[in-house]
Amino acid sequence: AGRGWGCRGMEAAAGSCRAPLPAWWGLLRGLLLGVLAAGCCQGNSVERKIYIPLNKTAPCVRLLNATHQIGCQSSISGDTGVIHVVEKEEDLNWVLADGPHPPYMILLDGNLFNRRVMLQLKGTSRVSGLAVAIAKPNPPQGFSPGLKCPNDGFGVYSKDYGPQFAHCNKTVWNPVGSGLSYEDFDFPIFLLEDANETQVIKQCYQDHNVPRDGSVPEYPLCAMQLFSHMHAVTSTVTCMRRSSLQSTFSINPEVVCDPLLDYNVWSTLQPINSSGKVDPEKEVIIVATRIDSHSFFWNIAPGAESAVSSFVTHLAAAEALHKVSDVHLLQRNIMFTFFQGETFDYIGSSRMVYDMEKDKFPLRLDNIHSFVELNQVALRNDSILWMHTDPVSRMNESVEVQVRNLLDILSNSGVGANVTLQEAGYSQPLPPSSFQRFLRARHIPGVVLTDHKTAFQNRYYQSMYDTPENIRMQYPEGLSPEETLEYVTDTAKSLAEVATVVARALYRLAGGANNTSAIQADPKTVSRMLYGFLIKMNNSWFQSIIKPDIKGILGDVPQHYVAVSSPVNTTYLVQYVLANLTGTVVNLTKEECLNPEKTPSSEKEMYEYAWVQGSLDPNSTSRVPYCVRSTVHLSKALSPAFELRQWGSTEYSTWTESRWKEIRARIFLVASKELEIITLVVGIAILIFSLLATYFINAKADVLFSIPRDPGAVAY
Repeated sequence: AGRGWGCRGMEAAAGSCRAPLPAWWGLLRGLLLGVLAAGCCQGNSVERKIYIPLNKTAPCVRLLNATHQIGCQSSISGDTGVIHVVEKEEDLNWVLADGPHPPYMILLDGNLFNRRVMLQLKGTSRVSGLAVAIAKPNPPQGFSPGLKCPNDGFGVYSKDYGPQFAHCNKTVWNPVGSGLSYEDFDFPIFLLEDANETQVIKQCYQDHNVPRDGSVPEYPLCAMQLFSHMHAVTSTVTCMRRSSLQSTFSINPEVVCDPLLDYNVWSTLQPINSSGKVDPEKEVIIVATRIDSHSFFWNIAPGAESAVSSFVTHLAAAEALHKVSDVHLLQRNIMFTFFQGETFDYIGSSRMVYDMEKDKFPLRLDNIHSFVELNQVALRNDSILWMHTDPVSRMNESVEVQVRNLLDILSNSGVGANVTLQEAGYSQPLPPSSFQRFLRARHIPGVVLTDHKTAFQNRYYQSMYDTPENIRMQYPEGLSPEETLEYVTDTAKSLAEVATVVARALYRLAGGANNTSAIQADPKTVSRMLYGFLIKMNNSWFQSIIKPDIKGILGDVPQHYVAVSSPVNTTYLVQYVLANLTGTVVNLTKEECLNPEKTPSSEKEMYEYAWVQGSLDPNSTSRVPYCVRSTVHLSKALSPAFELRQWGSTEYSTWTESRWKEIRARIFLVASKELEIITLVVGIAILIFSLLATYFINAKADVLFSIPRDPGAVAY
């Protein structure tokens, strides 16, 4: 056996003996490992020093139908450009012609976000993306990126039915509609929701990108990067076929688009068997409204006038009717219906009609006595509410008699109230409405109530500016959130008056004979709903009426986009608000409420039961939950086109939403191309030198790192 660092006999014989490494090598290895560990830990810190993320943004995403794709997308790795602020049209010259550093990311003033400007930017390669700042106050000229003729081709009027009214030939309902939401842009467009982030971008632009003394700005320049790559292309037919093939042949299928879908909410004044069929002789009056809206940007859909004003009025009317003592004796039942997805070619109403025709719904079309729809009702002039009917079906004598009776009852219900109901005119077609989908299936007497005789009063239809300010909601300064929730605005009083008239008319229409003066909608309830659906969902009232397991739906700013995951927040809240306003608190334990089929007297087929959080106990932080029994139900709001796999249908809505991997935006300083190339070349040179040095060091390692034998150590 050797002494010192000599090998033991078996190791030497096997040739596995290695000289021990010197102490300095261990120190070097420790230093390298430390550097690598520090690099891993500090990577995020370095990124934060380079990039400023924009967290309060909303993207424009890609939607598809049977024939087109609309919306926006970035390249797969995101799009980058030098920021240029455009606050007046003259500023566009720098972007489109004069600027020496294309492509540009434009920070666009909200007042310039219109069709004319956007089509200029769409036609150039000098623009890589767009960030839009919200205009404050709202553009006075109006702004609607929707179509002039909403849902054209999917209503009742066509070449076979009222051709003189088809394609809005008689009335252009949305004259300020630019159709911008239905254009296809090949660069990303984001909305900046936070004024502070907008100011950060402007400051970065002022510091680095503004020309000084007439000279071209020098690097480094402030740049922006937007990520919004979409997976679906061309049309719903293409993307659904690709998704279907993936699902059939792939173990891990990659779906590229999803149908727009959700649930309709419905309930009845008198309970019916939701799993059975209503007697063919039983007549039902349908009261309907939509609960969704849309804008150019994803999930930015305040819909104050286009949706919320009508469904809040509808809910208030339902509450007023349920308080009437003799509703169980009425000759006709009343069904309160809230359609989802109506913005996109009547998804909800077309599905309900389809289910009724296929006996998949408790009601059949033959059960419908009449139809009353609440459309946009918040912007009345001189307190006038307009009654629209279908002139084509009224050519049928029996339908005309029923429609005339309906109009008379509505007009008489307005007497003594601060609401005047007037007929829009026999030759006036129906405005865009869910009622049109029912008329496609059967001649039903019906009326659509609106605040406009011809064109919409709403100058911000389907836009991000259809906000509480648009329907004149105003609160005194200095109110706490709880005080704001309870404050009765003039808008709430106005909508409560409309709800009162509608409730009284429905009572008469259903066969009620008593005096209707006691039927009164509650302005305080309307105020609470307007606050919750337009200003802040996460309020004490909404918290108290929902189930504990869905309390996470209560975000801050309400939006009413139909989306692809269901039910969405709006659907849940309409469901539970309706249950709260029309249901009954029953004395059941939590176990009995969650499993009503175990309680013999629950009549599970007639009622729905919900165990809700309840209000906070005044003397503690805990809540007092209770059980609510109601006739509120959900039904599918998925277009029949997807049930039938008819993705190219012209009969039903075919709207889908593309999937994406990530949506984000950030700003940073970008160096000149020359500096980037020099940096790249130097980096490559250092890499090659390092590889060569490593190769030669490794080849001569036995010479460079060997330690001479100790002369005094001898092995025998």
